[in-house]
Amino acid sequence: MNLYLIIFTSDSEQFDQDRTYRIHQELFQALEKHFTLHLIPYTEVEDIPGSAYKMAFICSGGVEAKVIRNFSLLPYPITLLTDGLNNSLAAALEIAAWIQTKDMRVHIIHGEIGDMVKSVLSHHQAFAAKRAMKHNRIGVVGTPAPWLVASHVDYLLASQRWGVSYIDIPTEDVYKYFNKITDDEIGMDASIFANRASSCQDATPDDLLKAMRFYKALKMVYQEEQLDAITLSCFSIFNEIKTTGCLALSLLNDEGIPAGCEGDLQSIMSMLMVRKLTGECCFMGNPTFIDSRQNEILLSHCTIATRMTKEFIIRNHYESGASIGLQGIMEKGPITLFKCGGECLDEYYISGGVLIDNSSLENACRTQFRLKLDKPVSYFLQNPIGNHHILIPGNYVATIQEFMQQNRCKLKE
Repeated sequence: MNLYLIIFTSDSEQFDQDRTYRIHQELFQALEKHFTLHLIPYTEVEDIPGSAYKMAFICSGGVEAKVIRNFSLLPYPITLLTDGLNNSLAAALEIAAWIQTKDMRVHIIHGEIGDMVKSVLSHHQAFAAKRAMKHNRIGVVGTPAPWLVASHVDYLLASQRWGVSYIDIPTEDVYKYFNKITDDEIGMDASIFANRASSCQDATPDDLLKAMRFYKALKMVYQEEQLDAITLSCFSIFNEIKTTGCLALSLLNDEGIPAGCEGDLQSIMSMLMVRKLTGECCFMGNPTFIDSRQNEILLSHCTIATRMTKEFIIRNHYESGASIGLQGIMEKGPITLFKCGGECLDEYYISGGVLIDNSSLENACRTQFRLKLDKPVSYFLQNPIGNHHILIPGNYVATIQEFMQQNRCKLKE
C-alpha cells in the first residue's frame, strides 16, 4: 500500500527529505510497517497519482498561512496528520479551526505513535472501500416492494456520491432462465443443501427444487449483467412463479455477493458497503419487536447466509406459508447494527451490541435474533431510517463510523 504525505514545513530552504525523515523518524518508521511511504513537498503535489492515497502532514509550526494559501491541494475529506514535534500540533489546530469556519469537516490524527498508525490504517480502509465501490453495479430485479415508501434512492445522486449504478432488470430476464433449468440439473445441488441443514420443516422436496432453480437463474442474470450486488422484488416473483428468493439470496451471500430482499434500494447499498469495508457477510432484517426497558430489539427475516450460522433449518416462508424460508442460528456475541439511508444515501445509523438469543416465535419471520444494543432503542421509535437494518457479526462500529464520516454522511440517533 502506498501512502503519499503532502509535506508542509516552515523551513525556508529547499525541501530536504532526509532531514524531514530524521526529525519524524519514529512516526515514519511505524507507518512503513504497513505502507510504502512517499514524502512529497506541497509544491510537487501534481506528481502524486490522482487516485493515490494521500494525506496532509503538518511538520512544524509556522505553516498555517502556507496551508491556507494552498488549501485546494488538501485531499477531501480533510485529514491533518501531525506528531506534535516543532509546534506542529499547534499549527494543525489553527488550520483545523479555520477550515471549520468554512463549514467543512476536518480531522486531526495525533497522539501516541501506535494510536496514530491505527487511525491512519482505519482511514485507509475507508478510502480503499470507497475506491472499491466505484463503478459497482447493483441489480434491481423487478420493482421495490410497495410498502417501502421511505426507502427510495435517487439513482443519479447515488452515482455522484458513491460511484455506483443501479441497474433495473425485468423479472422476465430471470424467468427465461428459470423455465429452462430442469430438476435434473439442480437435483444434486438441492440434495447437498438439504443435507447441510440440521433439519427440514414445513417445506417439500419440490419446494426445494424450485428454489434451487431460481437460485441458478438469478446467478445467471447476475453474471450476464456483470453485477456486484443484487436485490429482488421477492413477493411479486412469488406471485408469478410460486417460489421465494430466500434460498437464492442465502447462497449468493454465502458466495460473497451482497443480495437483498424486497427490492430495498437502501439496504442493498448498505450490504454492499459492509462487504467492501469489512469483507463480511451480513443479515438484512426487520426490527420486529422493541423492548425499551431492556434496550433490546428482535430482528427477523426469512433468509440468511448459511456461512453466518452455526446451523440452519429449512422452513417455509413466513408471510406466504409456502415455498422455502431459512431459520438460521448464530453464535451469541458482539454484533454491529447498521443502515445507510435517505434518498441521497447520505444518512446512517450505527450501533454496537450483543446477540443474546436466537428466538423462534411463530408470529415473525423464520430467522430471529434478540439483540441488546449499545445505543438507545428509542431511535427506532423516534427517528428511524426506514424498516430494514443490517446486522454484522462482530464489532465494526469504529470502522463503519470512519467510512461514513469520510463520505460526509449524517449520523441519526
